[in-house]
Amino acid sequence: MKLGHFAGAAAILVALFGVYYLLGSHSGGERSGVFSKVAWQRMALPGELSQAHSFLAHNCAACHTAGKGVEASNCIACHANNESLLQRQPTAFHANVGSCVECHTEHRGIDKRPTDMDHLALSRIGFRQLKADHPPGGEDERVRKDLLDWIGQHQPAGHGSEGHSSLTPREAVLNCATCHSNKDRHVKLFGQDCGQCHTTAKWTIPEFRHPSPTSKDCAQCHQAPPSHYMMHFQMISAKVACQPNAKVNQCYLCHQTTSWNDIKGVGWYKHH
Repeated sequence: MKLGHFAGAAAILVALFGVYYLLGSHSGGERSGVFSKVAWQRMALPGELSQAHSFLAHNCAACHTAGKGVEASNCIACHANNESLLQRQPTAFHANVGSCVECHTEHRGIDKRPTDMDHLALSRIGFRQLKADHPPGGEDERVRKDLLDWIGQHQPAGHGSEGHSSLTPREAVLNCATCHSNKDRHVKLFGQDCGQCHTTAKWTIPEFRHPSPTSKDCAQCHQAPPSHYMMHFQMISAKVACQPNAKVNQCYLCHQTTSWNDIKGVGWYKHH
C-alpha cells in the first residue's frame, strides 16, 4: 500500500514538473508549448549553451542531426565566412579541418567558452585527413606511415622520449610553428621545434635554468625594451642601478637571472 502511495506521489510530481516546464518560459523569454518538438527536446538538455550560441537555445536542429549528433556541416553553415578566424595565422587551419566537436564542447553553461585546446585531437584529425580520399600509394599515405612508424619507436611521455619528455609521441608530431610562429619570443634562435622545451599545457618551463648568473651573453637571447634605446636608459635606468656607464647590451651589469625587475644592489624595482 505504501509503495502504491509513493508511486502515485512520484507520478504527480512528474506531471507537475511537465506542466511547469511545458507551459513556462525558458532562456530567451520564449514560451514552450505542449506540442512543441523543441520543448520536449529541451527536457533532455545536458546544460545551457554558451553566450555565443545562446540564441540557438530553442533550435536544437541548428547543430544536432537526428541519429548522428553534431555534424561539422552544421557548424560550417554559420562559421564558413568567419574572416577574422580564417585570416589570422594561428587559426587559419580551421579552413580545412572539417571537424569541430573534438575541440569545441557546448552545454557547459552560459559563462563557459565552447573551446578546449586539445593537441591530441588535432593530431587525430591530421591523421584522418592524411588517410581520407587519398590513393594507397600516394605521398600523404607515405607521410602517414612514416609518422606512425616514428610514434611507434618512441616511448610514452615521461619515459625518456628523446627531446620530447613532456609530450606524448602523437603530440610531438605536430608542427608547432604553423600556429605559434607569431608567438616566438626567441625570434627563431632556438629553431621551430617548440616541443623540445615546451609542453602543450602551458608555455612556462618549470625545469628551465638560466646559464650562470655571471654569464655575459644575455643579449644573445634577450632584446632590451624600447625605453633602453632612449634617454630614459641613461637618465633613469642606469642611474638607479648605479651603473651610469652601462651599455644597452650589457644586461648583466644591472639585471639578475631571477627576474628582470630584480636589480643588483637595489632589489625589486618597478619604475612604472
